[in-house]
Amino acid sequence: MKIFSYNVNGIRAAIRKGFLEWLKEYNPDVICLQEIKANTDQLDINLFNEIGYKNNYWFSAQKKGYSGVAILSKHKPLSIQYGTGIDHMDFEGRNLRLDFEKFSVMSLYLPSGTNLNRLAYKFKYMKEFYDYILNLKKTIPNMIICGDYNICHEAIDIHDPIRNAKVSGFLPEERLWISNFMNLGFIDSFRYLNSQPHSYSWWSYRANSRANNKGWRIDYNMVSETLKPLIESSYILDQIYHSDHCPIVVELNL
Repeated sequence: MKIFSYNVNGIRAAIRKGFLEWLKEYNPDVICLQEIKANTDQLDINLFNEIGYKNNYWFSAQKKGYSGVAILSKHKPLSIQYGTGIDHMDFEGRNLRLDFEKFSVMSLYLPSGTNLNRLAYKFKYMKEFYDYILNLKKTIPNMIICGDYNICHEAIDIHDPIRNAKVSGFLPEERLWISNFMNLGFIDSFRYLNSQPHSYSWWSYRANSRANNKGWRIDYNMVSETLKPLIESSYILDQIYHSDHCPIVVELNL
């Protein structure tokens, strides 16, 4: 089971840059998308059906052209959960979950803290999402939570940890939250198998950051510890250029 996560920074823009051709070539079983920035009436869903993703589910933000998540799957899920039931999260279209027989996959788009108001909202979301997952694990123990967490966990995950120590995305409180979240029983699947530095999933469009690999690893495929023995590989496709992010992959022997 090959599962991708990809913040596409606008699905329509990504399609214009060859996203569908790439998706057909790489052929994941499931791909979780974040920041789709579109409603389904703005998309030709047949484009996804035609390349084998007839099970495609979209959860857009109420605000047009903003946020939103989706999951495209080769396999039909047993059930689909749009949102969390928490109004302010669901208003921004940040969570979508597919339940299969032996596991569940969630696409998550955690807010960024671009200013003081959004940083306060980010912390509110983090607290309530933590509580939501803590409760959800009681009934769904086998989860893969894929997405843009907008947080670098350790110094190895960011190109300049000293200068960014007071920047949202690498604040001590955010990094502690990731640690506490993993302590709920999740594995950072990339770091579980990869210890190399300079492995990133997002680069600013400014100052030629991507060409110089001045990036941040803020995208994760978090896998329940119950599924740990099934993790076969986990890697970053940092040569894919439809977005300011790149796809990340976990492969499980399911």
